[in-house]
Amino acid sequence: MLFDVDGTLVDSNYLHVHAWQRAFRELDRDVASWRVHRAIGMGSGKLLAELLGQADADELGSRLEDLHRRFYLETAELLRPFDQAAALIRVIAGHGVRVLLATSAGPDELDLQRKALDVDDVVAGIVAGDDVEATKPDPEPVYAALERAGTEPADTIFVGDSVWDVLAATKAGVRTVAVLSGGVGAAELTEAGAIATYDDAEALLDGLDQSPLAELFT
Repeated sequence: MLFDVDGTLVDSNYLHVHAWQRAFRELDRDVASWRVHRAIGMGSGKLLAELLGQADADELGSRLEDLHRRFYLETAELLRPFDQAAALIRVIAGHGVRVLLATSAGPDELDLQRKALDVDDVVAGIVAGDDVEATKPDPEPVYAALERAGTEPADTIFVGDSVWDVLAATKAGVRTVAVLSGGVGAAELTEAGAIATYDDAEALLDGLDQSPLAELFT
């Protein structure tokens, strides 16, 4: 099992939207919140190119990323795991399934995520933004997680919350179960290729034995 983190296991997507908006305004760039939200789940370089165009992304990218990191960390006390997210990970790992986290987060953000979830003792590995060159929706993070897990795409399921998660996993030949907790609708996630959708981690845990994930249990 591969799990995205932001918007899937921790309630952080809107903290990212706010941090990016503050960063854009700091450098006199005006981007509507809904556009920022739709790009959440991409790696920061792709997000900036999507929202500002490649020229501005190249010129301002490192400053914007630093500002985003600073503003995001200022809201760290608001970060929390979704209800039953940690329990979901523990139950799946308890079935003998290797669980890996696949996130675009940098070191500081990843630190906060890990502390919030507190599941390091049952997670088999983590693939983060610094571990890959190309980020979602490129499939490289999924390939890296598969290599670290030592598993084949057909024997793996990815759980994510964004269209970019679904596209990255699908390109890597991995099926995706999607949750709506990141703020993207079921129809859009299904159209992107998700094989099932659930409201959030708690709903997935409640229906786990009837979900596509159950086929991986020993």
